Amino acid sequence: MPERKHREEIVRYGRMLHQRGFVAAMDGNLSVRLEDDRILVTPTCVSKGAMRPTDMVIVDHEGNRVAGRRNVTSEIGMHLLIYRLRPDVQAIVHAHPPTATGFAAAGIALTEPLVCEVVMGLGCIPLARYGTPGTSELTQTLEPYVPNYDAILMSNHGVVTYGDTLEHAYMKMETVEHFAQIALVTHLLGRQQPLQEVEIEKLLLARTKYFGAKAAAAMPQPRVPHEVS
Repeated sequence: MPERKHREEIVRYGRMLHQRGFVAAMDGNLSVRLEDDRILVTPTCVSKGAMRPTDMVIVDHEGNRVAGRRNVTSEIGMHLLIYRLRPDVQAIVHAHPPTATGFAAAGIALTEPLVCEVVMGLGCIPLARYGTPGTSELTQTLEPYVPNYDAILMSNHGVVTYGDTLEHAYMKMETVEHFAQIALVTHLLGRQQPLQEVEIEKLLLARTKYFGAKAAAAMPQPRVPHEVS
């Protein structure tokens, strides 16, 4: 895809994040991997609902600006970490969807297998401990989860999702927030009815059918070990 199209895509999905209330003010950031180890990323101090294609910044694999007039987002380190650990990832979305971020602020991971679509698509959404945004602390807290999960809650911060296209990365953000809303309802009702092991196994078989054995094997598993949940 031409760089111009990537810029237009970032503007479109940034606007969708803002319209859905997944970001407020100047929160959030999006990026796309370009050729030659370059990253096209949203700048700092710009509303994601009012961006223009020319606002984007291009950085190298160390986060140095190589093109663009605006300053690079302070959270570029998070993007660089994910691209380094996941060669399959081509795009990243970071936002603060209210319900999912509420779970993150409460210290509750979204790891219970409550909804079959989430088990199929994301496996589960683990919770990384708090790290100060824009510092190496944040990348250190995320690093254990990035290789095995496509969506991560960040304690007292927000959510990051990523995929092979910006569209897929954005859709995963929608899925996380939708699942968080469902999980919240179960908490309010005082009862959860997670899928059982045999049901999860059937979903994993179906995932192989829908996505192919190689793709399904590379997708996140529906359960996260207790010690990292």
